[in-house]
Amino acid sequence: MIAVLIIIILALGALVLGYFFLGWAPVQKKITWGINFSQMQVEALGLDWHETYLAILEDLGAKDMKLMTQWDFIEGKQNDYFFQDIDWQIQQAEAHGARLIYVVGMKTGRWPECHQPAWVSGLSKEEQQRQILEYVGIMVNRYKGSKAIVAWQAENEPLFNFGVCPSWYYDGGEFLKKEVALIKSLDPTRPVMVSDSGEQSLWFKAAKIGDRVGTTMYRKAWVHITDKIGFPMDFILPPVFYYRKAELVKYLLGKDVFCGELQAEPWAQKPFPNLPLEEQEKTMDLNQFKSNVEFAKRTGLNGFYFWGTEWWYWLKTTQNKPEIWNEAKKLF
Repeated sequence: MIAVLIIIILALGALVLGYFFLGWAPVQKKITWGINFSQMQVEALGLDWHETYLAILEDLGAKDMKLMTQWDFIEGKQNDYFFQDIDWQIQQAEAHGARLIYVVGMKTGRWPECHQPAWVSGLSKEEQQRQILEYVGIMVNRYKGSKAIVAWQAENEPLFNFGVCPSWYYDGGEFLKKEVALIKSLDPTRPVMVSDSGEQSLWFKAAKIGDRVGTTMYRKAWVHITDKIGFPMDFILPPVFYYRKAELVKYLLGKDVFCGELQAEPWAQKPFPNLPLEEQEKTMDLNQFKSNVEFAKRTGLNGFYFWGTEWWYWLKTTQNKPEIWNEAKKLF
């Protein structure tokens, strides 16, 4: 009996492995290529963010953008909001016919991931959550009239424990549900995205909460052994792994999956603006960029938003290396 049970378990395991790791995804005839934009990241690279933003719209030609803003940037002091820069970004998107996915919440991308203002830290869990909902409501109400915004994204990978966040944040999605419900009550006309790890999640919980799922797609990362010791590592997941997960989500929950974060910048042992270029290129260069694009095409997904466009412009303007920028222009 035990032997039969072992055989059944092994057979089921083989079927699961075969489903996720063997085979090919269908070729998509039409793919949407977009970019992520973070003013904070542009400034960390020492660039002019106005110039960079316009270059993305006009020279690169990107018309689909995921726009990330930080709560501590908007409301550095309680009830004292700074909208000027975001207003300009959205106005320019409208003027250029761009389509925006606007990310709202506390965890909106870029290290340390959660961007709560300093004045929030001494508040209770309940009061912190109330302040986040108030902030989200203000942002949605301010920008829901924009013709450029096609969707909202509630938080960034809120179900994946990564980054420096309050201890209460990873609660299985209970607070996330409140955020999504608030956004939908304020703007029932647009879908609300929920993003999740592409490599370490099946996306079911994200799909149950959001209208669509935005996944990540990374091909090369830096593995930290200590603060000073580590090594670059290739992900070995095949393209069909993403396709089969997306098909399950579509079949079981009726939700579409797209890639909201396709790796197109270095993942290094420290913030890469502080690293020599040769160190940066150990995890991202022109060849790796091309490889990631070809990998994405084989996943069967039909939408990809590059993570790293700010870095391309830094390479082009400060390092005299426009190769990745020029290669990407062919896609838009």
